[in-house]
Amino acid sequence: MTKKIAIVGAGALGGYVGGSLAHLGHDITLIDPWPENVETIRARGLELDGVTPEEKFIVKTAKTLHLTEVQSLAKTPIDIAMVAMKSYDTAWATALIAPYLAADGFVVSLQNCLNEETIAGVVGWGRTVGAVASMISVDLYEAGRIRRTMAKGGAQHTVFRIGEPHGRVTRRVEELVEWFRGIDSAKATTNLWGERWSKLVQNGMGNGVTAATGLTSADCLGNDTIRRFQILLAGEAVRVGQALGYPLEKIRGLEPECLARAAEGDAAALAQAEAALVPKAGANPRADIQRPSMAQDILKGRRTEIDDMNGFIARKGAAIGVPAPSHARLAGIVTRVERGELKPSPALLEFP
Repeated sequence: MTKKIAIVGAGALGGYVGGSLAHLGHDITLIDPWPENVETIRARGLELDGVTPEEKFIVKTAKTLHLTEVQSLAKTPIDIAMVAMKSYDTAWATALIAPYLAADGFVVSLQNCLNEETIAGVVGWGRTVGAVASMISVDLYEAGRIRRTMAKGGAQHTVFRIGEPHGRVTRRVEELVEWFRGIDSAKATTNLWGERWSKLVQNGMGNGVTAATGLTSADCLGNDTIRRFQILLAGEAVRVGQALGYPLEKIRGLEPECLARAAEGDAAALAQAEAALVPKAGANPRADIQRPSMAQDILKGRRTEIDDMNGFIARKGAAIGVPAPSHARLAGIVTRVERGELKPSPALLEFP
C-alpha cells in the first residue's frame, strides 16, 4: 500500500524533500503557513532547481494545504508526518498534525537543532524519528521556487542520516532511508544524538556567522578573522557535546577533536582545519548565493533559530560547567540584528 506522507512546513528543506519525493512517485501532502507559497504551488506547481540540469523540474502531483485546511486529512490519515518547521514552531506544528496520524503513524523531525524531545512530548517517543540533513544548502527564494545551492553528496558525503532515538535500526527507518536515497545519499544511523549534535556544531559555526555578517558561506570561510572565529565556535561546541557524552561524527569532513584542538591553540590542528575549510576556487558554482537558513531569515525579516542553535549550546555548556562564551556572544549579536538594532556587517565579528 502507498504510504501517505505529510510535510509540515513546505519551506526550503521541507519543500525540497517533499517535492523530490512527490517527483519520485510518493503520495505527498505539503502543509505550509505561508499562504502565497501554497497558492503559488497550486497554480503552477513547485519548482525545484539544483547545480545540474537534471535537478531542475516542476512538481504538480503534491497536494498542498493551508494550515486551516489540515482538518480535511481526517478522511485519509497520514502514515508519516515530516515536521520541517523552524525549531521554535515544533510544538504547535506537531500538535497540528498529531490528530491526523494513522494508528501506526509517526513523526519525523526533518529540522535543524534537537527537537525530538519536543515532538515526543506531543506524540510519544514510540512515534518519534529523527532525520538529520548534513551539508545540504537549499533556499526558498520566492513562493513556489526552491533551489539547492550545493552539489549532491553522493558517494563523497552522506547527506541524510535517519535514526530512532533508542538507537536500533527499525524497519521504518530502513524504509525512510530507501526513500531518501532517491533524493541523495542516505543511511540509517544508530547514533541519532551524536549526529544531531554534530550537525548542531556545523550549524553553530556557520548559520549565525552569516546572519551577523551578511556574507555568503564562502566569503565567511575565506576571511581569516571570521573563519578563525568559526573554528572557535566549532571547538567550543565540540567540547560541550563531548562533555554531554555524545559520540560525535565528522564535522565538515574533520574529526571533532581536530576542531577542538584548533580552537584551543594547537597550530597543527589549526592548519589542518583551515586546509579543509578554506573554499576551493570553482568548487561550488553557486557559492555566490549560498547562505544558510539563518542568513536567509535575516534577509527576509524573519525570526531566526539563534536561540535554538548558539544560544542552546551556550546554555548547555553553562549547565555542565563547560563554557561556550563565543556562542553566547554570537547569539546576542544575531538577536540584535534580528530586532533591527544592528545591521549585518563583518565588523560585528571584529572583536578587540
